[in-house]
Amino acid sequence: MEGIALLQRVVDTTDGVLVNITPAQMSNQTLCTEWTVRDLLNHMVGGATMFAISAEQGSVPDEEIGRLMGGDCLGDDAKSAWDTAAKRAMAAFEAPGAMEKIVKLPFGEMPAGVALNIAIFDVATHAVDLARATGQHVADDELLDVALTMGRQMVSPELRVPGVFGDEQAVQSTASAEDKLLAFAGRKI
Repeated sequence: MEGIALLQRVVDTTDGVLVNITPAQMSNQTLCTEWTVRDLLNHMVGGATMFAISAEQGSVPDEEIGRLMGGDCLGDDAKSAWDTAAKRAMAAFEAPGAMEKIVKLPFGEMPAGVALNIAIFDVATHAVDLARATGQHVADDELLDVALTMGRQMVSPELRVPGVFGDEQAVQSTASAEDKLLAFAGRKI
């Protein structure tokens, strides 16, 4: 399980969580302590759009990054905004030649395949964040295990700073795949 098929699986998993989020839950606190459910969805939509633009164009204009990472990307329909951003990202990474590109993101230049793996890890982690904040679970342990393996390959000590990833939390070997992924991402579970 890798590449585009894995990204689609993460998108489908996230869709399954989003469909069950009620309007009243949009103000729920998430394990990303600075974000509510709405804030986290906004971040996910902005991030998916940023990854799509990088795969389409090679880089994202600075003014666009500011809008995507700091503005309102959801409008009045969070589920529709996510659907649009996720479809755009899927199409961008599936486009002929996209995976051969070097792309530039706010945290550096990299092969498109590395950017794709970052997106997979990020969205899988946030899907679990959303599930936890809304009383749901992500039951696809295989997907979460793959995302955790990707995270272990990509998250360096330099990225373990407030607002990005906290320190990895201790978790028992018998913990769920959700708990292992969240603990790795620095969530206090």
